[in-house]
Amino acid sequence: MAFKRWKKSPSKRPPKKMWNNEEMKLIGWCLNKNIGVGISPDWKHEFIYWQIDISINDKIHTDPKRYSDDDVLDKMYEYYKYYYDKYNKQ
Repeated sequence: MAFKRWKKSPSKRPPKKMWNNEEMKLIGWCLNKNIGVGISPDWKHEFIYWQIDISINDKIHTDPKRYSDDDVLDKMYEYYKYYYDKYNKQ
């Protein structure tokens, strides 16, 4: 009996960053308020680009711009900071 070998789909590892305590506090606040920011590979272009998806109360919005490995996590944090500043009224 012969087995068919399936082609492996392309994969890409996300960039990594060590978040400090202040950043984690801000990100945690957003997640508790159902505001999430995530990254996913942009498969339509070269493997070096990422797209950013923003989820607010189960509605997903995608940033039209694409970011490189070096810039994507910084931009992701900018989005968290923006929504924290916008909705955190104390």
